[in-house]
Amino acid sequence: MKKIDKAVADAYFNKRVRNIVVYLTLWFIVSFGVVMFAQPLSNFTVNGMPFHYFMGAQGSLIVFIILLFVNAIQSDKIDKEFGIDEDENERLSSGKSIDH
Repeated sequence: MKKIDKAVADAYFNKRVRNIVVYLTLWFIVSFGVVMFAQPLSNFTVNGMPFHYFMGAQGSLIVFIILLFVNAIQSDKIDKEFGIDEDENERLSSGKSIDH
């Protein structure tokens, strides 16, 4: 495995952490924020249920799963941007190519 410069590693780490904080904040708003404002949101219905109930029962799980896929796609892009490509690492670790 190749060594990474500390500045590049810090930039990579900061970008990944920033994305995770954004995703967790969105999920918090969807799961807890909607329930906190249940009274005003009870006027809206989704699938015949009040919006706040739907979000608490099913919506927050759907959003969480969507965020998992978005995180995976964005993480792959960040990995490639910083040269931490999974395919390249697998090729190098299998002994098919040795760079000194």
